[in-house]
Amino acid sequence: MSNSTKNQLKKSLGFSFNIAVLIGGTIGVGILRTPGTIAEMLNNYWLIIASWLFGGLYVLLGANSYSELATMLPKAGGSYNYIKRALGDYAGFLSGWYDYIVNAIPPAFYCIVISEYTIILFPGLASYSTVISISLLAAFVLLHLSGVKNGSIIQQITSFLKVICFVALVVACFMYSGAEVPKIKTDSSIFQIGLIFGFFKSLQLIIGTYNGWNGVCFFAEENEDPGKNIPKSLYSGVLLVIAIYILVNAAFFHVLPIETLAKSNLAAADVAKILFGENGAKIVTVISIFSLISILNAFMMIPPRILYGLSRDGFFIEKGTTVNKGGTPIVALLISSLFSLFLICIGSFEVLFSFAAFISIIVWGLAYYSLLKLRTIEPDLPRPYRSFWYPWTTIIAIIISIGLLLGFIYSDPKAFTIIIGITIVSYPLFLVLKKKR
Repeated sequence: MSNSTKNQLKKSLGFSFNIAVLIGGTIGVGILRTPGTIAEMLNNYWLIIASWLFGGLYVLLGANSYSELATMLPKAGGSYNYIKRALGDYAGFLSGWYDYIVNAIPPAFYCIVISEYTIILFPGLASYSTVISISLLAAFVLLHLSGVKNGSIIQQITSFLKVICFVALVVACFMYSGAEVPKIKTDSSIFQIGLIFGFFKSLQLIIGTYNGWNGVCFFAEENEDPGKNIPKSLYSGVLLVIAIYILVNAAFFHVLPIETLAKSNLAAADVAKILFGENGAKIVTVISIFSLISILNAFMMIPPRILYGLSRDGFFIEKGTTVNKGGTPIVALLISSLFSLFLICIGSFEVLFSFAAFISIIVWGLAYYSLLKLRTIEPDLPRPYRSFWYPWTTIIAIIISIGLLLGFIYSDPKAFTIIIGITIVSYPLFLVLKKKR
């Protein structure tokens, strides 16, 4: 009995942490980089804003379903718990590991990108890129080994600074009254096949940029009052992120015309150069580093929670449920960090990144379907929050997920093939684990 209480996560997180992990874990460099790429694909101001809004509304529908799921089953590991409960062990196992992979890739990616940005500020460090990445990873592992409270405090501070930075950038853009931005002649035939392709490619990037919106759910078990805190933070956090994304896009287009932005690799730096002169790029680099530190911190906390949940259900080693005095799932954290270290050393995971949006859509779609199924098969489960306009909002979320998935398969068949491959390999592995259990 002592063992089961020893390995429990502490209920030490509240509403402010939820908001911080949602904003901190969602807004990254994506929003500073993607506007240029998307401008190139869509080339129409209203279509671009509409795409960001569409992504945001899709995520908001998701927040509505996840609010019910996470408060009904407030367990570490998020989506995996709901899918397993509704669709059985194999679906749970597969979605749990998919979710784990998607969330375990970012820490390595962010360590590398922070080191690249540090080198932009201090060119003398150019030859130490990998050393900086690994040192960062090590520093964050030590921080989280010291306990959940410290991780939570860092998350709140860095997320707050990040929002301040973005608000300042948006205000500076709108105060800029330089040369008149030329209006763009757009092609009236919207339904060219190229544009449809561009639209799905853009949505893949946009969904990738919104990725992390349901981060709160991974910590449901550690929340002091999940029934109240989770729905409140999911809605307010998602609305805040949508507002920031749309404002940042509008602000960038206020400063630079679409055709100029369309050629930009890091849209924010080009905008800042106009606003602040040659130092502009430095300012954006600093904003980027703040952005990334808070997102890195969030993603150091999420994968261990998924591994902890998988381990508790026998889908990973038993030691994975070990929790230290500070409330950190310590073995799960160390294993995830070794995975990150491995990725930093091989350093090529653009491919992995593009399929993150892909897998997220699959996991979210299965979670929405689980909500429908659990309402039918377990109507008496206590539901502190019920999703509004049920079942229509959930059905719409499922239809959009299927549409996005088909669009992604059409625009990125390679990633889809890899996912099919992983799925086929996973079944025998699942059977072995099930036998062991």
